[in-house]
Amino acid sequence: MQRALLAIDVQNDFCPGGSLAVPEGDRVVPVINRLAARFQRVAATQDWHPPGHVSFASSHPGGRPFQTVELPDGRKQELWPDHCLAGSRGAELHPGLEEARVQLILRKGTRVGLDSYSAFFENDRRTPTGLAFYLRGLAVEELYLCGLATDVCVYYTAKDALELGFAVRLVRDACRGIDVPAGSLGERLAELAGAGVRVLDSGEV
Repeated sequence: MQRALLAIDVQNDFCPGGSLAVPEGDRVVPVINRLAARFQRVAATQDWHPPGHVSFASSHPGGRPFQTVELPDGRKQELWPDHCLAGSRGAELHPGLEEARVQLILRKGTRVGLDSYSAFFENDRRTPTGLAFYLRGLAVEELYLCGLATDVCVYYTAKDALELGFAVRLVRDACRGIDVPAGSLGERLAELAGAGVRVLDSGEV
């Protein structure tokens, strides 16, 4: 099978010192670089939000980070600190990530009123990002996932990849999660494994 490595949202704002830092988020970088050397196909994603993005707590009167609100169309939206503002340093890929190995950088969450966790679909569940078409054009059938955060964007990407028919591998030591509330990270990994995702470490790739 043709395979590809997908590095999800390894951006400054999700690493220590960023506005929405994942604990130890920067520690995935050397692991991902080692993995990328073993793949002919490597893609990466970036959150790339415009000012006033619907996911920003600051865009909602009285909104607070980590609060969930209902949007006018009935969708639920979790609010976050302002992060990954398009063109900002926080939105850049971590400087230690070896971009020369990356053939595609896909930007998501680019519409002001629409968030995107999965690398395959925006959060309306109807708008594709184009990643599936790209991978299928390269005859990729097996997808290795890494990046940030395990229990948010990596999780939703894995679920969609399964539904789209890819064989999905999640490289545990090349990911970091939030685990809020405590224990939810383990639950999501168990859910993915039960659905058919193979959870493995980089040494097994």
